Amino acid sequence: MNPADDLRFIRDTMERSAAFTAVSGWGYMILGATALGAAALAAHQLSAAAWLRVWLAEGLLAMAVGLLSCTWKANRRGLPLFSGPARKVALSLSPPLVAGAFLTFVLFRAGLDSALPATWLLLYGAGIITGGAFSVAIVPIMGICFMLLGGLAVLAPAAWGNLFLAAGFGGLHVAFGFLIARRHGG
Repeated sequence: MNPADDLRFIRDTMERSAAFTAVSGWGYMILGATALGAAALAAHQLSAAAWLRVWLAEGLLAMAVGLLSCTWKANRRGLPLFSGPARKVALSLSPPLVAGAFLTFVLFRAGLDSALPATWLLLYGAGIITGGAFSVAIVPIMGICFMLLGGLAVLAPAAWGNLFLAAGFGGLHVAFGFLIARRHGG
């Protein structure tokens, strides 16, 4: 092996073992604020289809905010956005989110829209736990909180579903976003 190969091997090894630190606490707080707005708007919808449209729009907005805020933090700190840890986070987070998207349409079509809040919270929490395994330590804890809230949503009256979504996607994102911003530089 020549010195260039040695350096490449060392760099690749370090990259694979590093944590994804471009998680944006400020981005999570913005996600939380938009989710609280979506919950308020969704609560005033007259049909289940209109309620679902509000939350689907919020999901798309949340993805855009999440990607932009991670990109902003990575650029600001000089971190590679598509590093080994970032790919691991994305590959771990994606399957539960894709499953949630498909289950949304299956459950809604079957008239089981009351199961959506628990489904979304549980699957998002699972994705955050698995993706967070390659990130800063507080991220998987946030995922556990989402799953606990989703479990409570399963047991609670269906009429409380929107409140659980506000508490999870709103409250948990704001609270953990604050902690991440404070402890991990934005």
